[in-house]
Amino acid sequence: MIKLRKGTQNDLVEMQTLFLDTIHIVCKNDYSEKQREVWSSSVENKARWHSIFENQIVLIAEINTQIIGFITLENHNYIDFLYVHHNFQRRGIASELLVEIKKIALKNNQNQLFADVSITAKSFFISHDFNVLNSQKVIRKNVELTNFKMSKNLF
Repeated sequence: MIKLRKGTQNDLVEMQTLFLDTIHIVCKNDYSEKQREVWSSSVENKARWHSIFENQIVLIAEINTQIIGFITLENHNYIDFLYVHHNFQRRGIASELLVEIKKIALKNNQNQLFADVSITAKSFFISHDFNVLNSQKVIRKNVELTNFKMSKNLF
């Protein structure tokens, strides 16, 4: 049974582990090893990760106290993180998290959601009526990563 709840600082280490595992396992067909290393190195930015709980809405999906997914919402309209454990892919967990975030955005009078989406997640977001605004090339540590600026109208 999947339980959704608000995330807390106590979830940080498990969220970061899930983040790293998802990048290295789920995204390996879309990003090279070097790209995944650079992407996952953002976990080293401790201030950013700690600020998530102060500046964003964090929702956790768990089964028997194990975190199997999480989503964060910044400024009531920007999905910053959406990650699902590699052993729980394609089971509707990301969809459940997205539905709850949409409800929160609507309660906060938002008419659109935005996200910067990986190649791996692009088809998921499209299946949830997000539109690609543009392709983006992000340079981190001299390594180019491709993602997509996407949006969804809520009305």
